[in-house]
Amino acid sequence: MHQDMRQIVCLFVVITLLLPACREESVNQSEPTGSMLRQPTPAAQVSEPMPLPKTGAGSFENLVADYESKDRGIWQKPNMVISLLGDLEGKTVADIGAGTGYFTFRMVPRAKKVIGIDIDKRFINFMDSVRVRLDDRYRNRFETRLAKADNPLLKPEEVDAAVMVNTYGYIEHRVQYLKTLWKGISPGGEVLIIDFKKNNLPVGPPDEYKVAIGQVQRELLEAGFSIDKIDQAALDYQYIVLAQKPLKPQKNSN
Repeated sequence: MHQDMRQIVCLFVVITLLLPACREESVNQSEPTGSMLRQPTPAAQVSEPMPLPKTGAGSFENLVADYESKDRGIWQKPNMVISLLGDLEGKTVADIGAGTGYFTFRMVPRAKKVIGIDIDKRFINFMDSVRVRLDDRYRNRFETRLAKADNPLLKPEEVDAAVMVNTYGYIEHRVQYLKTLWKGISPGGEVLIIDFKKNNLPVGPPDEYKVAIGQVQRELLEAGFSIDKIDQAALDYQYIVLAQKPLKPQKNSN
């Protein structure tokens, strides 16, 4: 990506995500930092489907443009998605397949710490270029991590929640990956998976990268997680699966 374009997009991300949080904090000083940005934006309240370009095609610049498109808020409903994790104050969250940090930076004002994880160095560099522009109170809550295709490189029980949005279908050997992820989540911690339905959709990857919701459930159970929530209606193009690592160890989690 050209440096001037990178700077423009990074500045847009900072203004879009963090200035609303600062305004909310100035209005209500007693509001804890972890609950900032809880109210959905006007775009996130719109549920009418609209034609959108296929995500993931073309150059890195096109990927960034797709990931950060303002139209994404209409069909992705990021604030509603994040609210599924409940109160993140005092918690550490891993955003696996973070890309440009679309969800990562939206969680930073709410959580104790957010780790933006990706296997593409270009996205790590992009998120780092946004990070340096954040206020200290937000910068210190966020880190990037260049991971491996088969391992998110989490420390044992490092995170309280893991988020995988538009990522699950690109993972090979998913059950083994989930077992590795299982070790990085604290007991009682959650995994939120959101991915595209296996339909002919105006947005999303080719069918070869889509995984049926039933298969997602089976793979989570095989890896040792329990299923907390299944939702195929809240999002126009995607399903939601929320799973939990049980408080008591299970034999098949190793």
